[in-house]
Amino acid sequence: MGLFGSFSKSKKENLNKGLAKTKESVFKKLSRAVVGKSTVDDDVLDELEEVLITSDVGVDTTLKIIERIENRVAEDKFLGTSELNRILKEEIASLLEENNKGNYEAYELPKSDHPYVIMVVGVNGVGKTTTIGKLAHQFKNSGKKVMLGAADTFRAAAVDQLIIWSERVGVPIVNQGMGADPASVAFETLTKAKEEGSDVVIIDTAGRLHNKVNLMNELSKIKRVMDRVIPEAPHEILLVLDGSTGQNAFEQAKQFTKATEVNALAITKLDGTAKGGVVIGVSDQFKVPVKYIGIGEGMEDLQVFNRDEFVASLFD
Repeated sequence: MGLFGSFSKSKKENLNKGLAKTKESVFKKLSRAVVGKSTVDDDVLDELEEVLITSDVGVDTTLKIIERIENRVAEDKFLGTSELNRILKEEIASLLEENNKGNYEAYELPKSDHPYVIMVVGVNGVGKTTTIGKLAHQFKNSGKKVMLGAADTFRAAAVDQLIIWSERVGVPIVNQGMGADPASVAFETLTKAKEEGSDVVIIDTAGRLHNKVNLMNELSKIKRVMDRVIPEAPHEILLVLDGSTGQNAFEQAKQFTKATEVNALAITKLDGTAKGGVVIGVSDQFKVPVKYIGIGEGMEDLQVFNRDEFVASLFD
């Protein structure tokens, strides 16, 4: 059974707890926006626009949501402010559905004769290595054979941290040390994964090089090498963003989607911020689906993104 059919009570409670700061902030602002008002008029919509922008939904996505609500108000002149919460929930859910085609299964992988390869990208400090460790844990718990590749060889700390995670989770790692050629690490990792019959390979990459051209060239080189070992690898290029950075996350998404073909997002650290609206805005602006969200420090606090439960947690 897929995740949508089995979103457990404990997962829901963890999600509610993780999004509590965002929810409290949004509800307080919404309450102020409708105080003394009985119908959704221009003033209420102006206030709502400010609520969404200050929740880091982003200007373009906010305007899109406001336009949708305006259209509904135009159809029903007597739409009450008491219904605003429901309408907002419906429109955001609809927007997320457009940008997240279908819903992800709980750590399921497509059937293949080859390992499924995930290349993880993102700047230093967003929780990239921690996300890889938690992903490895979740995949292993679901019965998958996992291998890690330490291809962020520009920082000694990155290699060391990934080794610690591999030991903590109990999965093998390919490591050539700091200063090694990242593409060589990727080549060795995929070759070994094929030989040992791994189900999933997760490759860490450098978060920052001297300039954007270097970053683009490095990521392209790693991809070419992977494809020679396993056809069409990497199958998933996962961009990790720190949700607490708000608008900086948009800028990072802009740079990385230019540098490589990002096709999935992981948004971390949502439990420590009131900026959870970034999940909605980044997904909409870059047309890349959110696949994972980080809502706490625990191993189980990296959840497969469930758009219905996410919206319900914010607005119910």
